[in-house]
Amino acid sequence: MKNLLFLLSLLFVAMQSCPQDYHVIDSLKMLLLNGGAQDTNTVRLYLQLGNKYTWNKPDSAIYYHNQALLLSKRLHFTDGEFQALTLKPFPLAIARSDSDAVSCAYRAVKIAEDENNSDYLSSAYFTLGSVYMYIQEFNKGIMYHRKALSYMSSKDSELIADCNEHFAQCFLGLHQTDSAFYYAKKVYGYNQQHKRQIGFDIYQMGSAYFQKGNLDSALKYYKEALQVGVSSEKNAFKKDIADCNIGIANVFQKKNAPDSAIFYAKNALDIANGTGLSNEKIEALNLLTILFDSQSKIDSAYIYQKYASALKDTVYNSDRIRQVQLLSFNEDMNRQQLVEQQEKRINTIIIFSLIGALLSSLAIAVIIFKNGKQRKKAYALLQKQKHEIDLQKTKVEQTLTDLKATQDQLIQSEKMASLGELTAGIAHEIQNPLNFVNNFSEVNGELVDELRAQLATGNLQLATEIADDLKDNEAKILHHGKRADAIVKGMLQHTRTSTGQKEPTDINALCDEYLRLSYHGMRAKDKHFNAQLETNFDGSIGEIKVVPQDMGRVLLNLYNNAFYALSQKLAARGPQLDTNSAPYVPTVTLVTKKLDEKIEISVKDNGAGIPSNIVDKIFQPFFTTKPTGEGTGLGLSLSYDIIKAHGGEISARSGGKVQTKESAGLTAGLSDEATAKFEAAPQAGSEFIILLPV
Repeated sequence: MKNLLFLLSLLFVAMQSCPQDYHVIDSLKMLLLNGGAQDTNTVRLYLQLGNKYTWNKPDSAIYYHNQALLLSKRLHFTDGEFQALTLKPFPLAIARSDSDAVSCAYRAVKIAEDENNSDYLSSAYFTLGSVYMYIQEFNKGIMYHRKALSYMSSKDSELIADCNEHFAQCFLGLHQTDSAFYYAKKVYGYNQQHKRQIGFDIYQMGSAYFQKGNLDSALKYYKEALQVGVSSEKNAFKKDIADCNIGIANVFQKKNAPDSAIFYAKNALDIANGTGLSNEKIEALNLLTILFDSQSKIDSAYIYQKYASALKDTVYNSDRIRQVQLLSFNEDMNRQQLVEQQEKRINTIIIFSLIGALLSSLAIAVIIFKNGKQRKKAYALLQKQKHEIDLQKTKVEQTLTDLKATQDQLIQSEKMASLGELTAGIAHEIQNPLNFVNNFSEVNGELVDELRAQLATGNLQLATEIADDLKDNEAKILHHGKRADAIVKGMLQHTRTSTGQKEPTDINALCDEYLRLSYHGMRAKDKHFNAQLETNFDGSIGEIKVVPQDMGRVLLNLYNNAFYALSQKLAARGPQLDTNSAPYVPTVTLVTKKLDEKIEISVKDNGAGIPSNIVDKIFQPFFTTKPTGEGTGLGLSLSYDIIKAHGGEISARSGGKVQTKESAGLTAGLSDEATAKFEAAPQAGSEFIILLPV
């Protein structure tokens, strides 16, 4: 099976550097013709020929993979059948047989699950994620690639790099530029370190810079990728060359150089026409339509638009999309039914185990009653059996927990920071010093009038006192003006686009600042909302190196969730009819503490808490309990990613139950410090703990 992992990794390198070596193809065909009896070696020859044709002649690739699949079934050769199902979806996706590609990939997943083979599972999920990426279902592409990663180990470094490359492509398609740029840089650095000259990673760097609006850097990387692609005509990877030409044309369009843009767009169209690349052909036609229209060449623009519309109707027709969606829905339903059946079987086992334990206990009791002289020995036997039953029950419960954790794995990421959530809080913070400035200005106006009156009457002593008051008021006006200026500068610092660079930051001030902003933002939405804020800052912490913008996003998300929980509990309680009951005081508690080598930040509320049936899902991407339109379900997932990028940990507690992303089976286990913290007595509401290295 390791050969298949190597083959997949080799496939993606070969696809992007040497897609069609004709001498190798001719040699493989000769071996196939002279091979004699059809056996497992013939299957492998079919698979190798299919790989050689995948990107330039997808129809031929599909043919050879089909031959491998049919022969493997006749020979009962499971590994060959699985490899064919794992490799065949790629030419199907390129040929835009979307539903067939997805169906084929799901069949590979089914074999992998039946075999319960981690190598099979990593390959099958990698293929399924790649297919969804190629047919532009980017969210599912990310999800299944991350599921594939969960079955890989560090020795699968090249396949892990290919997964990261696909993450970058999916995030580019979703226009999540920061995430795309992160993975593009990661793959680019890996390939540079290991001297993997692919070209596609360089193209992704150009695309990430283009989405960021850095046209000069985008053009530099596009041209570098194009040079790699065309360095040898024999080894030219047509899809990469077409994509690079389209990227360069887009840059020149933005630079208002239409002639250069048209030149590169036509290059891309010629390559796409010669290789059957539908997506690239549509992009080139749309770009040429826009460029000719901007030059008032209406006839040419109309012709390209007509071709583009006809091709879109063929590639993106609604029936094809519905087939893919229906297929995905049916697969999800089948998997859910399998999980439910498995849970029922486990419950049945538990019931019969308990019945067996009960019958054993009764039998032992009868023996003890009839054999008083052996009571001591029988009692010891009973204790031993009871202990074994408890161990078995514990193992069954652990198995259930592991199954649930595996089922709940989801991997997805998106930037959740929104300056709109800070607007109300910033306005309130600035309004306070402005009120002081306005009030003291009005008082000074009155004092000036009074000063003139006293000077007119010759009362110099009182005039001097009034002048002193004027001077004090001016000092206060200056103080509050500087305070407003500091607030504005501070928020501009925290809300600008993150550079990803860590810098010394007063973590206590940062926590306190975002707490007040979040609270005032909540009050701006609901004027009747009030809450008590309790803070306890460890002054010995000082400054630590963090990315302040990213850390501010994490804190803002935790505060907003806390205030939302308080508002929901207030709404659920309604008016207090029982005058003897203690009034509910919504409270958010913020505590910072310096440990041995770490900083701990605790955000706690006394809201209703997180229900136990969903606490295991809170760190999963897109999971939310808020009504539609009020939340994306990405806040805690992205907060987890940001904290991990800082080398820290984030965990949650509600009603005595501890939950981290690790405990759902997504990464390693919870640290000793966080575990010790959460093993304290249960408390109301929810609490989130952040641990950061000093």
